[in-house]
Amino acid sequence: MAAVVRMMEAELAAVERQFERNLDSRVPLIQTVGRYVLTSGGKRIRPLLLLLSARLCGYRGDRAVPLASIVEFIHTATLLHDDVVDDADLRRGQKSANTVWGNEATVLVGDFLFSKSFSLMVGDGDLRVLRAMADATTALAEGEILELLKTCDLDVTVEEYLDVIRNKTAVLIAAACEVGALLGVADEGRVAALKGYGMDVGIAFQLVDDCLDFVGDRERFGKPVGADLEEGKITLPVIHALGAATDEERDRVARLVEQDAFSDDDRAWVREFVVRRGGVDAALGMARDRVEQAKARLAAFPACPEREALGVVADYVVARDR
Repeated sequence: MAAVVRMMEAELAAVERQFERNLDSRVPLIQTVGRYVLTSGGKRIRPLLLLLSARLCGYRGDRAVPLASIVEFIHTATLLHDDVVDDADLRRGQKSANTVWGNEATVLVGDFLFSKSFSLMVGDGDLRVLRAMADATTALAEGEILELLKTCDLDVTVEEYLDVIRNKTAVLIAAACEVGALLGVADEGRVAALKGYGMDVGIAFQLVDDCLDFVGDRERFGKPVGADLEEGKITLPVIHALGAATDEERDRVARLVEQDAFSDDDRAWVREFVVRRGGVDAALGMARDRVEQAKARLAAFPACPEREALGVVADYVVARDR
């Protein structure tokens, strides 16, 4: 992955500079909160995938960097809103924006980032790009609401869970790849191939995130063990573990998700239960399958450094530890 980042170093640096221009506002708090979140250690997967997809499809113009920054703005807006909905204290190992500035300011800055993103896309002037991003952000909102409706529901199915993460996470990654393809000279088949690649990578990314919630290192992952379950989110590792659980174990999980907070003993038990019942292994296995499917879609393109780099990014998604 480091080699891919070096390969795209100039473009990624340009994206960072674009953030500063996009944050320009007569309201200082917008710049303060925006910089705080945007510089908090994000992986920049979405901008990277847009830039690589555009280059894979032969694009060498000056629109890719601004559009890559817009995708990250939209992602950042969703993080701000998520932390308010989840009442989160931490984001990427540091205090969440809502902890520092309060819910009201955090929501409103998230609204600014959404609005500014669409203003910038209108300025870009490509209706295809605007439609792709509008569809993605609509699906994002639906995914967040679906997740809210399934809070603390121990009967959520695998398909219901996958529906949530397709919309909540994967759709924006897919849109980043689609927009990159639209910038280049790509027929409908290749646009669809890159969009499908992004959807598979996005699903794998969230599956790994959900595993790291139980087996990730708190210092590296940036949040405590079982934080998602503590918020009532029933993720795939939990679904699989519950499928093999005893009645006593299921009852304990039911009691835990109704609590306001987990104790250290609760966290230790949850981690042991989900791992022992095969939840993490099952979710990681599904993530690996998705990555292989994503890489297979790249066969629509001739071998080149960009295609190889997209394969490396897909592999990184399942190999990462934070």
